[in-house]
Amino acid sequence: MNIGTPSPTDFISDRKPLGSSKALGSSKLPPPPTRTIAPGDKLPPARRTHAPSSDEESGAEEGGDDPRMLLPDASRASRRPPTLRTPKMHVPAYAAQVLVAGTRVLVATHHHLRCFDLARHADIPIWVGDTKDMGVRDAKVTALEFRAGSAGSVVWAGTKEGHLIELSMDSGEVTGSKFGVHAGVVTHIFRHCNAMVSVDESGKVLVFEPTAASGSEVPSLTYTAPRVYRIAEKQEFVKLLGGLLWTSVRSDVNGSGPTSVPIVRIYDVFTPGSIARPASVLPNTTHHVGAVTSGTLLQSHPGFAYLGHEGGFISIWSLPAGPECTDVVKVSSSDVLSLEGVGMRLWAGGRTGVICAYDVSSRPWVVTNAWNAHSGLPVMRIFVDPWSIEKEEKLSVVSVGRDEQVRFWDGLLGVDWIGNELLKREREFSSFRTINVLVVSWNVDAAKPDALTDDAANLTFLNDALTSVSPAPDIISFGFQELIDLESRKMAAKTVLLGGKKKGEEGKISEKVTSSYKRWHDRLVKEVRALAEGYTVIHTESLVGLFTCMFVKNSEKTALKNVAITTIKRGMGGRYGNKGGIVARFVIGDSSICFINCHLAAGQHHVRQRNADVAAMLEEKSVFPSSDAIEESLAYVGGGDGSMVLDHEIVFLNGDLNYRIDQRRDAVISSIQSGDLEALHTHDQLLKEMKHNRGFRLRSFHEGPLTFPPTYKYDRRSNEFDTSEKKRVPAWCDRVLWRSRDPERVKQLHYKRYEANVSDHRPVSAAFAMTVKSVRLDAWAKEKLAVEELWLGTLVELLADAREFYVEQALM
Repeated sequence: MNIGTPSPTDFISDRKPLGSSKALGSSKLPPPPTRTIAPGDKLPPARRTHAPSSDEESGAEEGGDDPRMLLPDASRASRRPPTLRTPKMHVPAYAAQVLVAGTRVLVATHHHLRCFDLARHADIPIWVGDTKDMGVRDAKVTALEFRAGSAGSVVWAGTKEGHLIELSMDSGEVTGSKFGVHAGVVTHIFRHCNAMVSVDESGKVLVFEPTAASGSEVPSLTYTAPRVYRIAEKQEFVKLLGGLLWTSVRSDVNGSGPTSVPIVRIYDVFTPGSIARPASVLPNTTHHVGAVTSGTLLQSHPGFAYLGHEGGFISIWSLPAGPECTDVVKVSSSDVLSLEGVGMRLWAGGRTGVICAYDVSSRPWVVTNAWNAHSGLPVMRIFVDPWSIEKEEKLSVVSVGRDEQVRFWDGLLGVDWIGNELLKREREFSSFRTINVLVVSWNVDAAKPDALTDDAANLTFLNDALTSVSPAPDIISFGFQELIDLESRKMAAKTVLLGGKKKGEEGKISEKVTSSYKRWHDRLVKEVRALAEGYTVIHTESLVGLFTCMFVKNSEKTALKNVAITTIKRGMGGRYGNKGGIVARFVIGDSSICFINCHLAAGQHHVRQRNADVAAMLEEKSVFPSSDAIEESLAYVGGGDGSMVLDHEIVFLNGDLNYRIDQRRDAVISSIQSGDLEALHTHDQLLKEMKHNRGFRLRSFHEGPLTFPPTYKYDRRSNEFDTSEKKRVPAWCDRVLWRSRDPERVKQLHYKRYEANVSDHRPVSAAFAMTVKSVRLDAWAKEKLAVEELWLGTLVELLADAREFYVEQALM
């Protein structure tokens, strides 16, 4: 659903009939522009037409080359949840307030309060309270905070009726109160140093500070007379950061239209008589930065504050400069709902239930972790429990989601630290060997294998491809597209009904699958059997024109495990398989390998659809069965369990990717004829996306140099580019890419095309020398113990640094 995308009918009322006086006006239109090109001169670049360019269609609009607007690099992010504990504790999404100190959790819902001790019974409260027993019948709790100087043992609660109540975290006993001190709903309570601050929706701020006369180092709710401070009413964002009260309201913006930015008003409530300092989010930004939703400080970047915004932006503010907004970073295509600085990482929660941890030390930012924290529902709040440092010797991060659950996370990401350290020592417990892989990709345009006649290039194509690697390939993957005529409704319908069925034993193709697939299957088996080495079919699969057939050398067959294959449909919003992919995988030794054969959206200008097809396949959940076995988890990467494509250590992707060349047809053909292929690289849509679009999911993939002419579109049985009425621009539609956790473990041996001409595409192949590992489990276990010991020492240092930070921020 594309909310906000104009329908073509939206503009009908504004159209004028072509040639009408209203449309043309009283004067004649000027003549069309002309260009004079001398004989032998190089053709100028194509003029901009009204058709959308690749940049308009693609994610390049997410920022182009502006480093502020490049989405963070998430290609190596770990999706392993850094789970500390998952208590079953119901927390109503909008009505509940949550407070945490170590193992104690206080949940307030309307007039009910429940306190849990996670060290005892996570689902049974140690005490239950009601505001009617606290002297305020039917009062609803709207804000909670620990009292300054209480080390998490005393709580202040604010209510909808404007009351403030102090109670013991251990027993729920009321130890102080101020009834009706606020005129309306108490929306926020903060602690800072030895002071407490409460805010209500009318803009009344009460500052409670200990006085010399009281003889106490902390304020008394009952006896301390608060100082009153006024801010604007009905603030939607309020946060105490660096001793300053930051506020923002949705309607308070600078500018208008698509480039409007919110205004943030900052108050020094601890200085009597001070006035607000209004500041605008970077007014020269060319993007609409949405309302402020959250804010935080970051231990690794002192002197800066970070605010989360709707629209997926984070603004960066220099504290010594005012505060003043110095930068805006685009981190997501959807809203940033919650934000918290945790050690060296900036944690952000969004609408899809995912929490991302960002390394902000370089530009563009890097996503180090991204996991589904709240079952696909919005992450409403993220906060650190600083008392967990002393009470549990951990840095506990708490998140609350629309799934009405509280989650506890390891803020120091210890499991990832251990995993990354083990990767550095991989050679201590692994042995390595190299195997050869051959990937052949071809859009056959419904040609049958018996059409490979009449021409030497046709007759020898398959043998030429199979013998292009020396020594002979250990793994062979044929990925074909359009084995059936996608324009034929009868054939396509037959394949939808009968294709993609389960195969028989040893990969034999089902008898029910249309004869087109069987013919190619039999021909490939025949060609492979003609090789000197023996091979076995390990995978066959079809999907409305797509066909994958994979072979393994018999000498490697016993080394394979976790063999699986499946399909992902992308046509008609995922309902039809005319576009999509066949995804196969296996584990060899202790290295996981994944192969994708795909056919992406067609059309010169449909870059965005192609990008979306790629993202959908790489982000598809539960593509394969997950694995919890230790020896199998060692084969997967990024904290994955093998159920997603990017969980695999090495991924090969081939197919008719359909990315085109953004240049005039005559200019492209001229460059091809002159052998100047490099001139076309800058106009190739795929290369442009990989270079400029930070959000492009193939950005972490590699491709060999395009040293061969474009493979599309030819007249059949001809070397002439498309001479039909459409006269399509030649393009490198047929590609082979790869991705490896360790780039040194995949070396491309060749990347070439063949001259078989029975299709409108030319086939291509790519060969690789791939290094796979075998883990010695006893050596791995020994190394893991050593790394865990090392982590304990690092943990002490990190916790000490974190404690120092929270003391400096006057939160402990």
